Amino acid sequence: MAVPANLPAYMQEPRAVFVTLHTANGYLRGCRGTLTPTEPTLAEAVIKTAIASAVDDPRFPPMSLRETAGLQIKVDVLSPLEPVTDTGQLNEKIYGVVVQSGARRAVLLPDIAGVDSVPRQLELVRKKAGIGPDEPVSLYRFTVTRYHANSPE
Repeated sequence: MAVPANLPAYMQEPRAVFVTLHTANGYLRGCRGTLTPTEPTLAEAVIKTAIASAVDDPRFPPMSLRETAGLQIKVDVLSPLEPVTDTGQLNEKIYGVVVQSGARRAVLLPDIAGVDSVPRQLELVRKKAGIGPDEPVSLYRFTVTRYHANSPE
């Protein structure tokens, strides 16, 4: 897919991005992303990540054309990761988190439905990474600029 011409300046910068897809009735259908820029521009990253969300999320089979009606699309553009030395530096509504222990790593975006506290956020991201509650970890935070769109019917 070609990158559109005459993009705004911010779309021409390299940025990390997550694209999350939900069905018309709100069910998660795919999510893929990067923690650091992987493409020369944000526009290219959004295109590649959106496609990967639709066809390359290992939790789901590739999306079919009939599933695109009413599709809800969320694009999160990430700030650079910041190391966290104290959980008091977190806020589940403002910051996403990355937890890492050796080769095990997971990310949880900010302001996720059902995540109403920092302890819950850390519990979920540790579980996602397969890291026990008492294992030492490296912890990072990031903010997002979030964009929402619905596909045409």
